[in-house]
Amino acid sequence: MKVKKYTASSMPEAMKLVRAELGSDAVILNSRVVQTGGFMGFFKKNSIEVIAAIDPDTDISAKPAAVDQAPKFARPATMGDAPKKDTPAVQLKPIAETPQKADEELLKEIAQLKELLKGAGKIEGINLPGPVSREIQHLRDQEIDQEIIDELTAALLEKWYIGGGAANDDEIKKWIVAAIEKRLSPINFAGVSFKKKFVNVIGPTGVGKTTTLAKIAADCVLKHQKKVAFITTDTYRIAAIEQLKTYAKILDVPIEVCYNMDDFRAATDNFSDYDLVFIDTAGRNFRNQKYVNDLKNVIDFGKDMETYLVLALTAKQKDMEEIRKQFSLIHIDKFIFTKLDETSVNGAMLNMAIKFSTGIAYLTNGQDVPDDLIEANPKMIANTILGVSTYE
Repeated sequence: MKVKKYTASSMPEAMKLVRAELGSDAVILNSRVVQTGGFMGFFKKNSIEVIAAIDPDTDISAKPAAVDQAPKFARPATMGDAPKKDTPAVQLKPIAETPQKADEELLKEIAQLKELLKGAGKIEGINLPGPVSREIQHLRDQEIDQEIIDELTAALLEKWYIGGGAANDDEIKKWIVAAIEKRLSPINFAGVSFKKKFVNVIGPTGVGKTTTLAKIAADCVLKHQKKVAFITTDTYRIAAIEQLKTYAKILDVPIEVCYNMDDFRAATDNFSDYDLVFIDTAGRNFRNQKYVNDLKNVIDFGKDMETYLVLALTAKQKDMEEIRKQFSLIHIDKFIFTKLDETSVNGAMLNMAIKFSTGIAYLTNGQDVPDDLIEANPKMIANTILGVSTYE
């Protein structure tokens, strides 16, 4: 595929340049308004930047089309001279290897295409091959951020063209899983590390912090034979204290209730010979910075501590982002996402992990202790979003 970028004063002028070099069968991949010229930052003027492509098998030596004959667009241009709505869109043809085109040249052109698409911004308007389009639409339905979708689309197009345009839905799902795994590889996932003594969970009301804490503690006791204890600072709700006391009794582990920093320090001293101490906190409206500061007045975050921010997948991503930003002065090691079983839209966990470069420790998918707890990893996150399997 031959891909070129053109800059002109207007869309008709840009189209003339495209037709003159690529012919009337060119496909417009993207168009946007850019500023050019000027002096010392002033007197810049608007121009049109167009990215166009032509299949290598197309004969471009033929006489260019007349000026009033627009090339076929993959998506409508944004200027006044754009083609009419009934202009047929052209699907990009898969690139097939030929004896005349070496593998290195093909890879170079694909890389060029990816870079140009990346530089042009959104690539959602490209008329994608059917199987690729279906999977990208699924990612949109999962409310994956557009920037991430653009990255995944570029990766899928590369795989598609290298493979000669032959792949089924299952193969494309595997490509997406691999691409998501690669994107998440720099971020630390997995559950309790056992490298720090204190495990703290914080988060807003109604996300299931106490039950989640009990699940993690039970897993450490039953599967890893660790000696554990509980501390609760949730003195706002009597029911929360009683709930954690019930879990402590079932697991046969001690519990301390802390009302202030002195209580907290005394409790940590009492549990000095325990492997892990799990800390439960009050659920508050953490969009209010006051409640974040209240946490810091009760819990000594300077301790040897892992802190998990618990969020419900049923919440709005915008609210999740606000809460995470409010905790900017507290080190958050990883997210825990709850209520996986209560929603079919799971894209927020991928968006949050990438946006804040923060891994995911666990997902929860029910109320059963300790069963409904899943330790997270990038492949499992990708499979969950694609609906392949929650547990892989």
